[in-house]
Amino acid sequence: MTQKKITITDVALQAGVSVTTVSLVLSGKGRISPATAERVHQTIDELGYVPNRQAATLRGGSSGVIGLIVNDICDPFYAEMTAGLSEAFEAQGKILFLTQSGRDGKGMQRCFDSLLAQGVEGVVLAGGADSLLGLKEKADEQGIPLVCAARSIGLEGVDLISPDNMLAAKMATEYLVKRGHRQIAYLGGNSSSLTRAERLGGFCAILLQYGLPFRSDWVIECDYQQRVVADATETLLSHQPNISAIICHNASVAIGAYFGVLRSGRTIGSKGVDTFLEQQVALIGFGDAPGAELTEPPLTLISSSAREVGHSAAGRLLQRIGGVSLQQQTIILTPRLIERGSA
Repeated sequence: MTQKKITITDVALQAGVSVTTVSLVLSGKGRISPATAERVHQTIDELGYVPNRQAATLRGGSSGVIGLIVNDICDPFYAEMTAGLSEAFEAQGKILFLTQSGRDGKGMQRCFDSLLAQGVEGVVLAGGADSLLGLKEKADEQGIPLVCAARSIGLEGVDLISPDNMLAAKMATEYLVKRGHRQIAYLGGNSSSLTRAERLGGFCAILLQYGLPFRSDWVIECDYQQRVVADATETLLSHQPNISAIICHNASVAIGAYFGVLRSGRTIGSKGVDTFLEQQVALIGFGDAPGAELTEPPLTLISSSAREVGHSAAGRLLQRIGGVSLQQQTIILTPRLIERGSA
């Protein structure tokens, strides 16, 4: 029988320390007490652990590998942002190492420890608002720079690159209002989402500016899976037939809403104040997706510049990896309207 290979995780469990601590001991970096270092070395000897030479090279700080943590790679925004990161890093000879922490971010600490153990040169954090405690301190111990990308709330002392979610929602809402819509719903996203909270803030601000009422029963929370969205849209329109326009939380939600509108017996488009009489519903969403141009009519969207967020985050992290002395900075990217036929 083949003997099970001893891993760094086995050493950490046996020594009663974290994987990061073992990595710090092996690399000779960080503020590790002599007693802890001795215990780790003793455990290594007892278990017969042989450090991977490639991993040892990575820990030396010239690995060429950049870590990325996202909640859910299926989210269209983060998929596009990841592409932007990869383009920018590959142009500089770097490789992007992707990990996924789960939609609720519960795996954030595990992903972060794994990336540090592999000796990445830097880490891009793109999710897990409630799971960031202690990450900056861990990164500082190994001299690993961090960048927060596309998050509404970053870490103190860490660069943040984000789209302007509130402005995007203001643009979407005002676009609809100026085309004659007065009964506008907001569909999608979870109540715990900071991005959704910012967008709802922009949505409400424009309603208030134009003297339109905010109706909580027209703000629908739901997952971005298109079947779920289609069901939610059909239910909303059956209960609230006066709704003439829907703002969708992202491009995926907009596509799901498209099918929900059709299932409700109505059509997609915008003819201003006569929309209800024409049984039309205007749709506008955030972000972009390949399928958005394939619907009939194609979907109008407010682009959140996901790929540009990736490019900007990569550039900032590469500067820090290169030792450039920089003050912490928050970079907010301006959204733009992609006008098509759905609104």
